[in-house]
Amino acid sequence: MSEPIRPSMVRVAVALAAVYFIWGSTFLAIRFAIETLPPFLMAGARMVFAGSLLYGWARWRGAPRPSRVHWRSAALIGMFLLLVGNGAVVWAEQRVDSGLAALLVSVEPLWIVLLVWLRPGGDRPTLRVIGGLLLGFAGLVLLVKPSSATGGIDPLGAAVIVLGALSWAWGSLYGQRARLPESPLLTTGMQMLCGGGLLLLASLLAGEPAGFDPAAVSLRSLLALGYLVAFGSLVGFTAYVWLLRAASPVLVSTYAYVNPVVAVFLGWVLAGEPVTVGTLVAAAVILSGVALISSSQVKSMRGEGPAVAEEGKASSWEAPLDEEMAVEACASR
Repeated sequence: MSEPIRPSMVRVAVALAAVYFIWGSTFLAIRFAIETLPPFLMAGARMVFAGSLLYGWARWRGAPRPSRVHWRSAALIGMFLLLVGNGAVVWAEQRVDSGLAALLVSVEPLWIVLLVWLRPGGDRPTLRVIGGLLLGFAGLVLLVKPSSATGGIDPLGAAVIVLGALSWAWGSLYGQRARLPESPLLTTGMQMLCGGGLLLLASLLAGEPAGFDPAAVSLRSLLALGYLVAFGSLVGFTAYVWLLRAASPVLVSTYAYVNPVVAVFLGWVLAGEPVTVGTLVAAAVILSGVALISSSQVKSMRGEGPAVAEEGKASSWEAPLDEEMAVEACASR
């Protein structure tokens, strides 16, 4: 990893605000994009375009040509993170409000802890982490529980997003031990190219091109797609990678709490998505669980136990401890 830099507090604040708002807003942008664009086709085109720019920029800046083994690893990570993880979100947002999708995605750190615990030789989580797991899944139950006022969340859409978060967690853990290029920019560009290609293949298999009428695409969908490429994949990504070197890992990881709040608020203001008391309670419970897990990782960085440190190392959203891992974790925003 590059040596830390010493930026002004203003630059850190601006970059952090960009990550908070841009990544929180991508869920609503996805909803607007898939109004008239097929979901897998939209996601695949976005990833291939952004990945091409990142890959080309990294190579132009002197990154060595990746090997066949690097491409194989990038393809596997792209499959878990982008084809299944991001693909689940873009498909499910046809059935689930954007703010609720963001809340469902926020359970991914809970999957990380479970996978680390269940893998061979995995460490048993601390009581604090177990409490965070129980809170997170209790909030998930509250969120998807049918309500007489709203009729509840579409169960299929919710299940697809939660399974997509599981795939994201699995791919994040695989990325820790995979053989990848040293350049984070090159690595992410490769993963976007591979994952985007797989999404385009999924679009073809789903028959999306056959039913796609370019003349029917709305201006709002095109603007949303442009926003996802320019801001979600490039500006937000660049701000995040810069923060990895400029700010505390704990400070940077707070986006995990803020993004769902931004997504719910924007969905309510700009798309008229309902926000009920039940939704707010469920959100508070889920994010409290994530906060408990995060606090255990904060303690691990202060040297309070090897078991907790291993859990912290495995968390993709706590990945500022590992620049390459953090870059992988933000690829689909």
